[in-house]
Amino acid sequence: MTTSTSGAPGRRPGARGDLLAPDCPTRQLLDRVGSKWTSMVVKVLAEADPGEVRFAELRRRIPGISQKMLSVTLQSLARDGLVSRRVEPTVPPAVHYRLTGLGLSLEEPLSALRSWAEAHMAEIDRNNRLAWDRPAEEGGR
Repeated sequence: MTTSTSGAPGRRPGARGDLLAPDCPTRQLLDRVGSKWTSMVVKVLAEADPGEVRFAELRRRIPGISQKMLSVTLQSLARDGLVSRRVEPTVPPAVHYRLTGLGLSLEEPLSALRSWAEAHMAEIDRNNRLAWDRPAEEGGR
């Protein structure tokens, strides 16, 4: 892994970035798509592919998301070119969303992360509880 910053002398096009550097592509991507809501929106839209999903249906299918958070998440995904938005000129307007090709390509790595979480979260939770319950002198709280 290189530790040079983008645009710095010696940086090869396509070279891996330094995750600790603010301009690292991985860090930038995680800043944009690292929220649970983004992962859920991408999952729901990927399941509908190649179809579209209306805003209200997205909200129904994502437990706990507020209207504002869904709107902010969709705007961010659309701005980054991961989601396309289509508005029907009805009263009220019917707004439909779908993943772009770029957005659909994000589903595979997010799916891998979900699979990893399903395989390991019980162990992580157990470790967390054990560490929390252990007295401070033994390395707990």
